[in-house]
Amino acid sequence: MINKNFQKKLLELQGNMLNFAFILTSNRDDAYDLLQDTTLKALDNEEKYAENTNFKGWVFTIMRNIFINNYRRTVRCATKVDTTDDLYHLNLPRDSSNETPDNTYAIREIHEAIDSFSPEYRVPFSMHLAGYRYAEIAEQMNLPVGTIKSRIYYARQKLRVQLRDYSAE
Repeated sequence: MINKNFQKKLLELQGNMLNFAFILTSNRDDAYDLLQDTTLKALDNEEKYAENTNFKGWVFTIMRNIFINNYRRTVRCATKVDTTDDLYHLNLPRDSSNETPDNTYAIREIHEAIDSFSPEYRVPFSMHLAGYRYAEIAEQMNLPVGTIKSRIYYARQKLRVQLRDYSAE
């Protein structure tokens, strides 16, 4: 059963919700979609709302979480995972600005630097570049999340040292 007071509060917030959705998405159509998803989710979960708590904060948290989940889903669907043994096919952006000889050489150097890592650093770092979250990498490699985070951190540090010539440019 839908509470009329709950519906009234939700309808009064629609303008604020649309503004927040537009801030998150920067696109009018996506903002309307996010507003609709949030409204439906709030109505579906009305029984989870505790009276005398911050209703606006509760609804905005729902909206933010929906936006984050949709963003992660989009990134994961757009990511190509390299399943080759040599891990040469990282998910690097490919546009016309990368087609210069200098950029091609730089990308080759980055690949060579990553390939020079031992597998314990190369595999989690490559998966992280491909868009996997720490927990997903840890699950796939059967290691604790903290170990994965530290290996990715050390791989970044190694890469930074190996490619320090590019930081001056």
